[in-house]
Amino acid sequence: MKQLRIRTLAGLFLVAGVLSWAGARLWDSVGTLPRVPLAAPIVLAVIAVVLLSTALSLRSRLRAQRERRPGAKGVEPMMAARAVVFGQSSALVAALVAGMYGGTGAFLLEYLDIPARRDQAIYAGLSVLAGIGVIAAAFFLERVCKLPEDEDDATAPAA
Repeated sequence: MKQLRIRTLAGLFLVAGVLSWAGARLWDSVGTLPRVPLAAPIVLAVIAVVLLSTALSLRSRLRAQRERRPGAKGVEPMMAARAVVFGQSSALVAALVAGMYGGTGAFLLEYLDIPARRDQAIYAGLSVLAGIGVIAAAFFLERVCKLPEDEDDATAPAA
């Protein structure tokens, strides 16, 4: 399984941000810009909490399994793989969504004197922060589920 790369996520964030900024500029010149929903940062924060709680749960189960504690519930490889895929897909979507709201927020910075636009810029900024939280939790989950053999494979010469 391939690991997440910060470059890929940053590229998605930047492309989505630029396209969103340009789209917001165009949309505002034609009509009224759609509102940034208050639920956007909340949903992203909930996803980050779910990823973090999954990572912490798996970490404690793996630690108990390594220490061979009696009655310790192990982690099935498929369960760990599913958790990693969930984390990676969440991080990719969060990078796109955070970029989209980041571009919209950058556009709204010109209109901070209007109270409604200021609120929208705040919601967009909180969405970007929550998206970064999702990405950080996904990296942590991936690190928790990484097998020790993966490090040896990366340094071994290709056959």
